[in-house]
Amino acid sequence: MAKAFASQGDMTEKAITFSQVGEGIWAFTAEGDPNSGVIIGDDSVMIVEAQATPRLANKVIEKVREVTDKPISHVVLTHYHAVRVLGASAFNADQIVMSDMARAMVVERGQEDWDSEFQRFPRLFEGHESIPGLTWPTTTFNDSMTIYLGNRRIDLMHLGRAHTAGDIVIHVPDQNVMFTGDIVEDHSACYCGDGHFSDWGDTLDAIKWFDVDAIAPGRGDALVGPERVNEAIENTRDFIDSTYRPAARVAARGGTLKEAWDAVRAECDPKFADYAIYEHCLPFNVARAYDEARGIDTPRIWTAQRDLEMWEALQG
Repeated sequence: MAKAFASQGDMTEKAITFSQVGEGIWAFTAEGDPNSGVIIGDDSVMIVEAQATPRLANKVIEKVREVTDKPISHVVLTHYHAVRVLGASAFNADQIVMSDMARAMVVERGQEDWDSEFQRFPRLFEGHESIPGLTWPTTTFNDSMTIYLGNRRIDLMHLGRAHTAGDIVIHVPDQNVMFTGDIVEDHSACYCGDGHFSDWGDTLDAIKWFDVDAIAPGRGDALVGPERVNEAIENTRDFIDSTYRPAARVAARGGTLKEAWDAVRAECDPKFADYAIYEHCLPFNVARAYDEARGIDTPRIWTAQRDLEMWEALQG
C-alpha cells in the first residue's frame, strides 16, 4: 500500500462544544467528530448517539451532568455504525432504540463494520478496550414511534434511505428541533460508503418539509435558525450530487474505479477539500457511488481487508 488512509494519521484531539438548541435540548459536538444529542424530559433524559466507546460516552455524560441530574432512560441510535453505537453501555439506559433495519444491519455487518472503522480511524476509538461487544437494541420500530419523557413528546422516524438503509431522525415537536444523524452534516464530508445516493435527496426533502427551527447534525456545529438549517441541507445535497454524478458518468461508459476517483476529485476538491474528514471519506464514497451507478443497490459489506484492497486500487 503506497500510503495510509488519511484518517490513520489524524490523531489531533478535537475541542468539545455543548450547545443548547432548544429548551432542555443540547448538542454535543467536536469539530467534525461524531456528535451526540441530549433531550431532557420531565423525569429522565434521552441520549441521541452513543459515541464509539464507553470512555468517549463518559465525556457526553460529564456534559449532561452539568445541566441535569435526571437519570438517562433512553439511548436512541440513528444507524448502526460502530462510531455511533459501541459506547452505549456507559449510559446504563433501560431502553436502547434503533430502527428495525439498523438492527438487521448489526446482524449482517456489525462486526465487520467495527473491525473496518477501527482500522481506518483509530483515534475515534479511544478506550476501545472498554467496549463490551456489539450494541443491541432493546426496542426497534419500522417507520415511526413516539416516546414520551413525561409530557415531552419525541418522534422517531425513518424518512428514507440516505447515509444507510436504516437511518432515523429524532424530532422534538415542542421546540421544533431535529437530530438528523449523518443524513445532514455541517461543513463535514458525508460518509457515503454504506449510502444510497439516489434516495438521499428525497430524504433531505422529507426533513426539509418539517421546517425545523434547529438541527443537530451528525457532524459539525449545531444549526440554529431556518437559514442555517437550510444552508446545511442544501450543502449536504450538493456534496451527495457532486460525488455521485461524476462517478456515474464514468461507470456508464465502462470506466474504472480509479477513473471515477479522478472524476469525483475534480468536481469535489474545489468545493469540499476543507471539510472535516473529507480525505477519509472520499475513497469509500467513490467506491459506493461507482457500485450504485453499476446497479448494486445494497452496499457491499466493508471489511478491513476490502478497505485495503480498495485503497490499493486507487493508488495506481
